[in-house]
Amino acid sequence: MAIQFTGMDGGKVDLPPEAVQAFRAAFSGTLLASGDEGYEDTRRIWNGMIDRRPGLIARCTGTADVAQAVRFARRHGLLLSVRGGGHNIAGLSVCEGGLMIDLSPLRGVWVDPEARVARAQAGCTLGDLDRETQAHGLATVLGFVSATGIAGLTVGGGFGYLTRRYGWTCDNVVSMEVVTASAEILQVSAEAHADLFWALRGGGGNFGIVTSFAYRLFPVGPEILGGALAWRGEDAREALEAYRAFSATAPRELTCVAALRVAPPAPWLPKEQHGRLVALMFICYTGRIEEGEALLAPLRRVGNPIADTVTRRPYTQMQSLLDATQPKGRRYYWKSHYLSGISPELIDLAVDHAGRLVSPHSAFFLFHLEGALNELPAGHSPAGNRDAAYVLNIASAWERPEDDAANIQWARDCFEAARGCSTGGAYVNFLTEEEGADRIEAAYGRSTLDQLAAIKRAYDPDDLFRHTKRISG
Repeated sequence: MAIQFTGMDGGKVDLPPEAVQAFRAAFSGTLLASGDEGYEDTRRIWNGMIDRRPGLIARCTGTADVAQAVRFARRHGLLLSVRGGGHNIAGLSVCEGGLMIDLSPLRGVWVDPEARVARAQAGCTLGDLDRETQAHGLATVLGFVSATGIAGLTVGGGFGYLTRRYGWTCDNVVSMEVVTASAEILQVSAEAHADLFWALRGGGGNFGIVTSFAYRLFPVGPEILGGALAWRGEDAREALEAYRAFSATAPRELTCVAALRVAPPAPWLPKEQHGRLVALMFICYTGRIEEGEALLAPLRRVGNPIADTVTRRPYTQMQSLLDATQPKGRRYYWKSHYLSGISPELIDLAVDHAGRLVSPHSAFFLFHLEGALNELPAGHSPAGNRDAAYVLNIASAWERPEDDAANIQWARDCFEAARGCSTGGAYVNFLTEEEGADRIEAAYGRSTLDQLAAIKRAYDPDDLFRHTKRISG
């Protein structure tokens, strides 16, 4: 009896069982179909709003498996998706009825402390890479939640506590191994297949499957000065005003993230404040600890802080400080803007919309980016947006499907209210499922988008890698 899949064009493809059996015989990893042990856990990703069922999941043990899976999908015209960490807000890693290529078993990391380079396989999380590089007192630019996959983060740009010092994550990639749509395995860098190397540093997963990355490393830690400061919701405006002034003059070794949200039942927050609005600042200082303490002294005197956990701590601990706010399976919907600065209007709307939060898990975040990324030319990588100083992330999160409409509307209302404060750019990794061509153009700009489209035509003319924030050739 034929096995039915979803095709590249969205139609149905009936495959004889022997075609799948031949694939299974040539594949070294594990193939999972509905009903197999591990299928449900693998298809369920971080965002609980995404509920798709692939026709088959190919759990890869190495690059040869990835190439074999690409050949199978191409030969039979199957819809294909690629899972790294499964942490993308739009759920791009899982397709309905097609073939999911699962890279999550590929978790190797090799560090060369002399050359200050780390090579990491594409199934690694941020925590995997940080753990190995920090054994040598080194780090690269990664994100804020340790369970995030490095692959999606990097090909979409990537930013974190080290961005002010060293730029986007993708700015610090020195080479990649890539499986193309024709199942060719390429080593790409500024010297080899430079066009593809350029496209994959921020252009998303439209051009091939990256199976490993080599990152430039920098001396960081192992101990840094980091943690959180908190104020009552009534003091949110004063706290944000202080954040605006403080971040505008902070040295690049210091990154500060501001947030407005309902206080969770965390032991470091006063019990009487649990369930009430708070203003938070997450601090990471990667210079000399003593200098960081002096820099933070004025911020600690702002108003009446209700909690202060900023202390000497391992960098790896700082990198996982926000993990508890992002559990797998919760329902997530995000909107975002790049900002050139923090205006009084932005502070007003932040306080206003935070006062109308629908869910206790939602938050209004401001990430400070200004520094190294602004010094590179606009065309250095597709990640672009070299005029950005901050990212505003309107992060709606809740538990029950019946609350979808109210929580999505809160995020959309806040996004629209903040539109006038935006640079007009967009961070592609924060684009949600329904955001299409207009937001993709906002992320890249017309000129860059045209360049990406030409590279797409060269490496994937049949649009095999279409289950992405899509750039069509």
